[in-house]
Amino acid sequence: MVTNRIAIIPARGGSKRLPGKNVMDFYGKPMIAWTIEAALRTDLFDVVLVSTDCEQIADISKFYGAQVPFLRKEYADDFSTVSEATLSALIQMELHSAKRYETVTQLMANCPMRSAESIKSQVLQFERMTEASLLSGFKYGMFNPWWAHYRDSESKARRLHHEGNNKTRSQDLPELICPSGATWITSANLLKKYRSFYTPNYDFFELTWIEAVDIDDHDDLNLAKAAFLLHNESV
Repeated sequence: MVTNRIAIIPARGGSKRLPGKNVMDFYGKPMIAWTIEAALRTDLFDVVLVSTDCEQIADISKFYGAQVPFLRKEYADDFSTVSEATLSALIQMELHSAKRYETVTQLMANCPMRSAESIKSQVLQFERMTEASLLSGFKYGMFNPWWAHYRDSESKARRLHHEGNNKTRSQDLPELICPSGATWITSANLLKKYRSFYTPNYDFFELTWIEAVDIDDHDDLNLAKAAFLLHNESV
């Protein structure tokens, strides 16, 4: 069994589409608290680290049990990828703790519906794989990209994909997966080598759409609130 697992929760303070999203209230707790508590409940990680450039996020994260021994030094702008921020946090933590980690699990703070149980199942599935990454995703439902259209320069409707046509039944087309930022896992060595979780031979761990909700704007927030009520019908 793999040891030296680290969970890294990237949470910068400069969200533009939904300001303050990582600490805004979500059913009685700051948004990031749901992810911190889910990670801690797995009892799988040597450390649950929040990588942030924001003192407020750091203080809230510590209150809910995460470690924040330093603030993010780089990759806190609007252009850096989340993978770069996570890699930077990993390297910073290894220097800080004088310890090397084998497995890196990136948990996005804006995915509050992802459960401890799904994190644990995904980690255990990843550890049965060889030299690969395991990303969370969910099946497309009514918003099926096989039927996507765009308008060309003359405003005429054009089909984006040509694998299907107007007579093809949806059940006869290949199943499509939508990536979710909820839980991404890879080895520290692969992350350092490729600077991304999209390493060769990556695969997907399937979540329900409720657990996969990824909040970036107000519409996503409303969807997440609806998902919470569906999941907790007694509320």
